[in-house]
Amino acid sequence: MPRPTVLTLVLALLTLPAAAEDWPEWRGRGRLGVWTETGIMESFPEGGLEYTWRVPVRGGYAGPAVADGRIFVTDFQTTEGMKGTERALALDEKTGEILWTREWPADYAGLQPRYAIGPRATPTVDGDRLYVLGAKGALLCLDVETGDLRWTKDFERDYGTRVPTWGMNGAPIVEGGLLIALVGGRGEALVVAFDKGTGREVWRALPTGKEPGYAQPVIFHVGGTRQLILWHPRGVASLDPRTGRRHWEVPFDVDMGMTVATPVLAEHRLLVSCFFNGSLLLELEKDAPGARALWQVSGQSEIDSDGLHALISTPVIDGDTIYGVGSYGQLRGLDVKTGERLWESLEVVGEKARWAAAFIVRHGERYVINNDRGELILARLAPEGYEEIDRTLLIEPTSPASGRELGVVHWSHPAYANRHVVVRNDREIVRANLSVR
Repeated sequence: MPRPTVLTLVLALLTLPAAAEDWPEWRGRGRLGVWTETGIMESFPEGGLEYTWRVPVRGGYAGPAVADGRIFVTDFQTTEGMKGTERALALDEKTGEILWTREWPADYAGLQPRYAIGPRATPTVDGDRLYVLGAKGALLCLDVETGDLRWTKDFERDYGTRVPTWGMNGAPIVEGGLLIALVGGRGEALVVAFDKGTGREVWRALPTGKEPGYAQPVIFHVGGTRQLILWHPRGVASLDPRTGRRHWEVPFDVDMGMTVATPVLAEHRLLVSCFFNGSLLLELEKDAPGARALWQVSGQSEIDSDGLHALISTPVIDGDTIYGVGSYGQLRGLDVKTGERLWESLEVVGEKARWAAAFIVRHGERYVINNDRGELILARLAPEGYEEIDRTLLIEPTSPASGRELGVVHWSHPAYANRHVVVRNDREIVRANLSVR
């Protein structure tokens, strides 16, 4: 049999489709907010995006997760007063067909009423298991194919959790055979690790204090080992994810427990940013677990500030520059060495308003940003400023908001998977094509 020529092999490789990519958890695989797929459009079609399907859903902020041909999302429907039913749904990724649903009762008493519309935490997919978290701390492990319940926990009942006013937001994270969750339980149970197959508690760690906070747990390989990073209202802590043993902790008092934006790591720099107290940059040791504060920058208030006071929007670090959306919708570039502002722009959100937000995802040399007006934006971010490539309407904002130009917002992070964007509001979940035809 003749051997294939080099040209034949090259042509064969060129005809192969580029690798597809799922989005199995909050901010994508590894919680990094990075989308690596190729074959994505350079600008949006003149008539808007092409939607492959639209499916009705109920209320909620929880973004979708995409894995192995299925899309998972959670929602809530009121039945009486603050009581209602939370639900997990599985949909066929290509057709939008609902494959199964799983419901459980929920009482939203104690949550801020205006925003008590549904779950906050993006589902986490791990092989044949799906983990979902309700706004009042119901944690369920479900079978991805059938929705059958494998095990469940109730943080209020099982751990004495005092659910904060904005609800439980930290999507649980998988590490080896463990599922690690921000629980906020009594005593030393701020974070709890469960056997991911059975739900048996394996370890618990850190005192909860007055509030558990809202930031997602993240795991980074740094300092020669895997480190579980917990940003809570009293500081930033690193734990051994296998045992819960504390590596280090740096104090950072956060007003009203509002640790919301996800901690981000670039090489050995770890950044956290919050609405009232500004930003803290840590330098992590390279060869062993350890950390020290490089700078902490905050203004006289969340309004009068040249730094970054992020809330819902997780910042990014790109080289020597930090990019993030601040307390009143200002997209800012900051010098990573000092935290000083380089520039700012209101173009992304288009409105200077309290809690204005946009979710930033890196895609190669550009960024994909969805703002809380329901728009999708392609842009370049550089130390010199903001350069918009294109924008289009992605989904209608439907969530209630006070003091906003539209009176409503869209505060749900999309999933970017298999050259499509999947996004939900309080009425529907949709899938739109982003591939080059």
